[in-house]
Amino acid sequence: MADDTYQGYSGPALELLKRENIAVWDRITVTAGEEEIEGVLLPRSAGDDDHLVLKMITGYNIGITAGNVISIKSDGSRKANYKIPEKEFPFDPKKPNVTILGTGGTIASRLDYRTGAVIPAFTPGELFGAVPELADIANINTKKLFGVFSENMGPHQWKVLAEHIKKEIESGVKGICIGHGTDTMHYTAAVLSFMVQGSPVPIVMVGSQRSSDRPSSDAARTLIGSVNTAAYSDAAEVMVCMFGTTSDRFCYLHRGTRVRKMHSSYRNTFKTLGDVPLGKVEDGKFTYYKKDIKRRRDDREVEIYPHWEDRIAILYYYPNMDPDILESMIDKGYKGIIIAGTGLGHVNKPLYDPIQRAHEEGIHMYMSVQTLFGYTQMFVYDTGRDLLSRGVVPLGNMLPEVAYCKLGWALGHVQEAEPLNKLMVEPIAHEITPREPYNGFVMGQGGMGAVEEFLAEYN
Repeated sequence: MADDTYQGYSGPALELLKRENIAVWDRITVTAGEEEIEGVLLPRSAGDDDHLVLKMITGYNIGITAGNVISIKSDGSRKANYKIPEKEFPFDPKKPNVTILGTGGTIASRLDYRTGAVIPAFTPGELFGAVPELADIANINTKKLFGVFSENMGPHQWKVLAEHIKKEIESGVKGICIGHGTDTMHYTAAVLSFMVQGSPVPIVMVGSQRSSDRPSSDAARTLIGSVNTAAYSDAAEVMVCMFGTTSDRFCYLHRGTRVRKMHSSYRNTFKTLGDVPLGKVEDGKFTYYKKDIKRRRDDREVEIYPHWEDRIAILYYYPNMDPDILESMIDKGYKGIIIAGTGLGHVNKPLYDPIQRAHEEGIHMYMSVQTLFGYTQMFVYDTGRDLLSRGVVPLGNMLPEVAYCKLGWALGHVQEAEPLNKLMVEPIAHEITPREPYNGFVMGQGGMGAVEEFLAEYN
């Protein structure tokens, strides 16, 4: 066998494969304990000597401890080809033009099991090959701006995105999609809500929780929903378009300043907090839940404010927090701090002195609530009033991550306390709302209504 026959395998796993004359990409049946598992032996990355990795006929992967293997039978090789099929994307002058800006997140993709890397489908031809339904919706143009994991998105990428959004709007597109990794998509959505103001077209952020090689992938559905939204939605706002339920039915459209990733793996991980979603898109049809939508316009006017101050932080309070955490931020020259306080906006008394010191040294401090739902109410208890007297400014029901994004953006414009406070507490893109609707706490949260609807299909 060639040297690359055992790609990535070592230790006991490699010894087992050599002894049984099994190669990577072989179709095998493994007996381990009382289980018999069929699948294709996949390459693997270095660092684990003990496990075989199989792609089962269901499409999911499983790891099997080499020491538990009783027998392996091979049924020949089934080497996979993970190259994205590419076809010429048809152009229809009657259809709207949509630009997809890529940042490195998965839109439609395959997984390279040799390296563990995601191979993205991103050119118009690749997208057409992966999701041919897109040709029925719009003419697609793609521009890859970055190739980074979403945890590596930051101020540089946000500024470049804002500038390219302006260019695309001025070029005449009907809407813009932004392919983005899901982990920090809500941060970028919030930042763009402040950096890009008065857009005449929809700006739709889209990602997927599961890559397209998996049977349960959400990539195609979210991409179809986002392109539909960019091309035809009447809502000209920064939105996140992701699964609305755990089934492949529709996508919710979440406002960029009221959305948050709420589950590490569920496909409907994104939720609107403290409000209801702006709307939903299902089979190309839109249902709007909000009346205060910023409507699509025919002009090409848009304002961008790509400014940012790096020296800011979120201080997530927990019981028995030591003052030296806050003191270190003061010593390191931080200019602004968002406190995610308990309850109505509280921290313990040992933090009072460093908070007073921060205020005296000109560090801007703002209070949000770690409950995520509800408002800061700092006049109710002594603790809240004590913090107000030490310069902490409450931010209503602004989410902590959104407050972080707004503070970095706002400090990029102004440093003085009075105008900065005014900018922070006056809503720009619904980051603070006058009230939370009675159904905002449960809508789209996978409550009993969704369960009952599911069970009704079988009764």
